[in-house]
Amino acid sequence: MRGKERATAHTKAVELLARREHSQGELRAKLRGRGYTSGDVEEAVTELADQGLQSDDRFLESFVAARAARGHGPLKIAAELRARGVVGERVQEVLEPHAERWNELARTVREKRFGVDAPQDPKGRISAMRFLAQRGFDGDQIRAAFSASAE
Repeated sequence: MRGKERATAHTKAVELLARREHSQGELRAKLRGRGYTSGDVEEAVTELADQGLQSDDRFLESFVAARAARGHGPLKIAAELRARGVVGERVQEVLEPHAERWNELARTVREKRFGVDAPQDPKGRISAMRFLAQRGFDGDQIRAAFSASAE
């Protein structure tokens, strides 16, 4: 029975990875949540990583690209990654190449929500700034989203 349990943990992990990329932490949590033993889970996750079927780097790249496409900023993306068990320098390494895009993305998100012309009244500006902050943009990126519209 033990061999069958390992095979099913491995099979279930492959099924999960067939739907979308998962971090090792996510795979472990999902497999444990389905009742597989820690040993079976570790063996399955390690084997998949060794085979190249699971990659935290691939997961990070696809996750950042998908969230940025939804208009999420780097702070929110980093928080979502931490919630999924991905921490450390690798998160910053993945976000860093997109650094030049964050200001432009913040402006695009602001324009989509509030129109091409930035709100001029204080209440409207504060509302737009709060919206961008909730989307995960930092202060510099929010200011850039408004200064870009003045040009």
